Amino acid sequence: MEVNTYNHSLHKILFQWECYSPRQQKIALLALLIFTAFYSTGAYDPLDPNGNITIKWDVVSWTPDGYVAVVTMNNFQMYRHINSPGWTLGWSWAKKEVIWSMVGAQTTEQGDCSKFKGNVPHCCKKTPTVVDLLPGVPYNQQFSNCCKGGVLASWGQDPTSSVSAFQVSVGLAGTSNKTVKLPKNFTLLGPGPGYTCGPAKVVPSTVFLTPDRRRKTQALMTWNVTCTYSQFLASKNPTCCVSLSTFYNDTITSCPTCACGCQNKHNCIKSDSKLLHKEGINTPKKDNTPLLQCTHHMCPVRVHWHVKINYKDYWRVKVAVTNFNYRMNYTLWTLAVQHPNLNNVTQVFSFDYKPLVPYESINDTGMFYGMKFYNDLLMEAGPFGNVQSEVLMKKDKDTFTFKQGWAFPRKVYFNGDECQMPPPESYPFLPNSSPVGSGPVTKFTTSLILILWFMW
Repeated sequence: MEVNTYNHSLHKILFQWECYSPRQQKIALLALLIFTAFYSTGAYDPLDPNGNITIKWDVVSWTPDGYVAVVTMNNFQMYRHINSPGWTLGWSWAKKEVIWSMVGAQTTEQGDCSKFKGNVPHCCKKTPTVVDLLPGVPYNQQFSNCCKGGVLASWGQDPTSSVSAFQVSVGLAGTSNKTVKLPKNFTLLGPGPGYTCGPAKVVPSTVFLTPDRRRKTQALMTWNVTCTYSQFLASKNPTCCVSLSTFYNDTITSCPTCACGCQNKHNCIKSDSKLLHKEGINTPKKDNTPLLQCTHHMCPVRVHWHVKINYKDYWRVKVAVTNFNYRMNYTLWTLAVQHPNLNNVTQVFSFDYKPLVPYESINDTGMFYGMKFYNDLLMEAGPFGNVQSEVLMKKDKDTFTFKQGWAFPRKVYFNGDECQMPPPESYPFLPNSSPVGSGPVTKFTTSLILILWFMW
């Protein structure tokens, strides 16, 4: 809805541009700039504009004092998954509801249930916090698509593993469509901050097929909650960076200094330190505090893009992903890349690859991810903490060039977070040619120019 509003507003401004006076044009540009800046720091991802996590509540039966609901969490994000220790879902009850029982998940706290005699609820908190069960729980505690430790694959990587579900029996609640009050103030950690959830909205009831697929049943009531991700809310600094090199220039453009912030500079470990042999050094902390290898960029992950070979009709790139965090290995990792020649990928040698086409007329983005049981696990920092592949692309003779940094990616995302690119003027350039200029104008500079123009 918000994205459609933005697109509609942009279209309206451009359509009526000729009708505006010079002063109105300045005001419109300023308003559009502010609106665009809001979306860029919010939960709108231009490479995955429809990506979200949708939480659906289906009331499947009424009870004497409430209802039984199946809660399903669908990750519709193309390249952003939820890794270990998994998702955490919270909400506030509208009245004085309690949770009598749960299957496939559990609350982290029971709360004060002292007023109940005999049958004690599973949770009496006004604001319950729910987590997935771990693999291997007894069969009578399992539910379909549960018990994965809260890990959710991305929709683009593995749709069948991008779903999580549990069943909850709610008491002291409404017992009909008219008396049920929807929960509110939903929160989602995945596993850290970054997600913002909207209000619950009643939608048409979900229709189910019986196992023999010969009969349809229907939920008694259904409501949805949509949660979107913002990297700005998740972290003040980037979590990855990009370095570049080519066969035609000996210069290696490394990640920018302190690309991911240098707040961990005093707690890092050198790659040859004897502390690395200490027992438990790779054990993750409860708060997921990283233990980074000492580097000038201080990023947990580096993506290296190397222009390797130039053929007559093709060109080859080597992509390497290196982990510098001694306390984290990345399962189900993803790498999203934007480059104009990804519309003509001929072969990817050691990764799986899927084109991402959020806009039908543009095919310049693709997702790389590990082959199952081969390299879908990026190990912690050390000799095995890297994965790499080569990509063969066919040239488009009308656009292909090695000039002006064309051979390098425009954007790189690791696990759904945008990586810090080096400044364009530092890119390796062709011999006997000048380096790339000062690069694209930043949003800050653009804002300053337009504000001064408006005030003039």
